[in-house]
Amino acid sequence: MTDGILGKAATMEIPIHGNGDAGQLPEDDGLEQDLQQVMVSGPNLNETSIVSGGYGGSGDGLIPTGSGRHPSHSATPAGPGDEVARGIAGEKFDIVKKWGINTYKCTKQLLSERFGRGSRTVDLELELQIELLRETKRKYESVLQLGRALTAHLYSLLQTQHALGDAFADLSQKSPELQEEFGYNAETQKLLCKNGETLLGAVNFFVSSINTLVTKTMEDTLMTVKQYEAARLEYDAYRTDLEELSLGPRDAGTRGRLESAQATFQAHRDKYEKLRGDVAIKLKFLEENKIKVMHKQLLLFHNAVSAYFAGNQKQLEQTLQQFNIKLRPPGAEKPSWLEEQ
Repeated sequence: MTDGILGKAATMEIPIHGNGDAGQLPEDDGLEQDLQQVMVSGPNLNETSIVSGGYGGSGDGLIPTGSGRHPSHSATPAGPGDEVARGIAGEKFDIVKKWGINTYKCTKQLLSERFGRGSRTVDLELELQIELLRETKRKYESVLQLGRALTAHLYSLLQTQHALGDAFADLSQKSPELQEEFGYNAETQKLLCKNGETLLGAVNFFVSSINTLVTKTMEDTLMTVKQYEAARLEYDAYRTDLEELSLGPRDAGTRGRLESAQATFQAHRDKYEKLRGDVAIKLKFLEENKIKVMHKQLLLFHNAVSAYFAGNQKQLEQTLQQFNIKLRPPGAEKPSWLEEQ
């Protein structure tokens, strides 16, 4: 392979043998899913107005299909509108043609990699970071699920304590001989409810922050990763195409095709390298942001839970003030902490 075809030093081509294993790289999610990913980004045919077949527009000047009528042989000569329609249809045909060729090449490359007849370009360090991100996201999703479960249990506990406190208070008024005992139990449940609402506010804030980190920040980075992986497949597909043409006979016809293939390959190489750089930058910033967010959230969670179970109401309230968490006032017509999940 010539130097013009090779990527930067950070990447290498991994030959694939047998079942398609690429060294120590993790397996993809599955051939069917990968093929769907190749096919998912179809051509956008909605940017122009009309085309026969009903992609859009009013259809003026077009013959309706399935109407059972035929055009008259005495139709007037084609006017400017017909020329525009034909131009639009031709443009869309070119878009579909290019998409079809690209999809064919990418599918061929994907199958070649999977069945051990090709090679793929691999940035080992970057791919390991991507796999680590996916694993981290799965673990954080588990923490998020458990946090939501804890929120639901705390909310249920608060409802029970509130009802129990009301029952004790009612019995205190109706049982003179046990008024004192029922009274201080009612006060205890009231205090537990107050502390529980404060803890619930802290846990809800913790869950909300984890949710943002997982579903927005991490997901945004993984969307760029998907674009990078698609660009890598295209890059390798056109690299393979160029290599095959380079090994073939050289004549006037093939020279033109080779130059065209070289230009197309270079465009896909530039796209691949740009997205590789984008992914590296996003991974770096994501890691920094994750550490910053989790340092704050884990400290909040620890302090709030510790203060609650120690019965330290003052410390619990100070924890919420430290992290600027405001509880909804009693009786406010806002969703409960559980409903906000």
